Amino acid sequence: YGTCMQGPAGTPGREGNPGTNGIPGTPGIPGRDGLKGEKGECINEIFEEPWRPNYKQCAWNSLNYGIDLGKVADCTFTKLRTDSALRVLFSGSLRLKCKNACCQRWYFTFNGAECTGPLPIESIIYLDQGSPELNSTINIHRTSSVEGLCEGVKAGLVDVAVWVGTCADYPRGDASTGWNSVSRIIIEELPK
Repeated sequence: YGTCMQGPAGTPGREGNPGTNGIPGTPGIPGRDGLKGEKGECINEIFEEPWRPNYKQCAWNSLNYGIDLGKVADCTFTKLRTDSALRVLFSGSLRLKCKNACCQRWYFTFNGAECTGPLPIESIIYLDQGSPELNSTINIHRTSSVEGLCEGVKAGLVDVAVWVGTCADYPRGDASTGWNSVSRIIIEELPK
């Protein structure tokens, strides 16, 4: 038996080019079932109702209310949401007369309180004392409006009222509301 002796190692060869992709393998066997998961929570989706118009109008023919201080008219409204605003409008004839300078204020209340979200809803009429050649007791009735938005009024029945009162630091005059014409309060609930 002869044995061959191994000679010294040769010089390393160069890197060869990458080979071509082989043929795809066969699919493996399916894996085992995993561990059972924890029970999930049931979440109900809340869909907000679409906004529906909610408004009311109270109207009077020839209100002819001559008070200088106090409630002129009111209108009860059912507010459906707490997160809404109320748009209110009074439209009717207003008049102020006096011989010297005077001022009257027409304003809204909601359940007996003036609006604070953001500010009161009001209109004023101021009359200067005038001059002798111009009749300072002039008696002009003009259709006017008191209008605004009030936020922060809770849902439910709301007593919306128009009042007449004095302006700060001015004498009161002879006021008239709704003379010989239609007066109305319009109330509308609006999304914020």
